[in-house]
Amino acid sequence: MNLKDHIRSVPDFPKPGILFYDISTLLAHPDAWRRTVNRLFAIVEPFEPTILMGIESRGFLVAAPLALQFGLGFQMVRKKGKLPGPTVSYTYDLEYGSDTIEVQEGAVGPGDRVVIVDDLLATGGTMAAAGRLIRDMGAEVSGSAAIMELSFLKGREKLGMPFESLIKYDD
Repeated sequence: MNLKDHIRSVPDFPKPGILFYDISTLLAHPDAWRRTVNRLFAIVEPFEPTILMGIESRGFLVAAPLALQFGLGFQMVRKKGKLPGPTVSYTYDLEYGSDTIEVQEGAVGPGDRVVIVDDLLATGGTMAAAGRLIRDMGAEVSGSAAIMELSFLKGREKLGMPFESLIKYDD
């Protein structure tokens, strides 16, 4: 099964000139979604995770069922101010400004082997920041994965961690 056949391309979203890859159509197709999770399991398994972390918000949709298949816990990487209770944050630079991500205090720590999961890797900025935040908390980042990768943006080169994807878009 070609998973690309189940991902809708939406031109000019969220702004003109952007081609958005929408996984809503993939999620709506039970067999394609099941195969996606199974294929992700196969590429993540060699990282030997003890916990999975998903990046807001579509990364939650990917990481949560994958964590269940592994029999592992799942934690969220969110934008600042979205998680209750004490949090640990990391601010990183964007092309024009900065952004901050957070995880709940105690979500991971020494001895944890974390795999970071998202739906799409583009420039790699948010995933790289998540890796730094997790390492700052004392955990090991054993790898990262996404359904799709915009390989022409060379995001994997910025990660500083192993990365795997199921689908590559080259232009």
